[in-house]
Amino acid sequence: IDLALRGAAGQSFGAFCNHGMRLVLTGEAQDYVGKGMHGGEIVLLPPAESPFAGHSSVIAGNTVLYGATGGSLYAAGRAGERLGVRNSGARVVVEGCGDHGCEYMTGGVVVVLGETGRNFGAGMSGGVAYVLDLDGGFPERFNPGLVSLERLTDEIDVELPRAMIERHLELTQSRRAAWILDHWPVLLPRFWRVLPHPGMEERAEKDQDTRSLRAEALRSLREERRAPAVAEAETAQEAAEG
Repeated sequence: IDLALRGAAGQSFGAFCNHGMRLVLTGEAQDYVGKGMHGGEIVLLPPAESPFAGHSSVIAGNTVLYGATGGSLYAAGRAGERLGVRNSGARVVVEGCGDHGCEYMTGGVVVVLGETGRNFGAGMSGGVAYVLDLDGGFPERFNPGLVSLERLTDEIDVELPRAMIERHLELTQSRRAAWILDHWPVLLPRFWRVLPHPGMEERAEKDQDTRSLRAEALRSLREERRAPAVAEAETAQEAAEG
């Protein structure tokens, strides 16, 4: 099911979105986008004639992906406060967010291609976030109580956010995403990986869990990107067979 919409969506756009659904909104949405979503894709993009830069304009309100368990959201603009609060499995690419990003997050993957507000990662106990820190100020804006920052040195930590940004570009035609991919070698060192820091006694187990999460997210993303091409090939074959 593919739905293409245009305009300003009210509260809870795409709530409980499930497998086999894609919601594409050209415009903007209010709070609780993707609340409780379990699968599928939600895409938010500004009109082509919009004069505003996505990474400096809010396209989704507060509490995006509240309690989500799966699926993907790609937003060519900023999200409000509490992005990904209690997210336990969804993937998301946004171009900035307000305060309290990834609050109480327990799973999933968040990619932020711009500035965040204060208190990022408060209460975060699972999942992983990647944040592009162009101004060098992110270490002053995250919450060190439960999470720590690391640069992207593991191969999968390079492949996963890049693949998500490529998908973001495919679906939204984001100028921000295109610029980042064009300058990837230069910008890669400016990304931070945000992960919960486990107690010493469970570090090895926690590290394995988060690596498995990242590997599964990358595998799932590759399948999503391959599915449209397979469907088109099958349709063409059916048409040829008459």
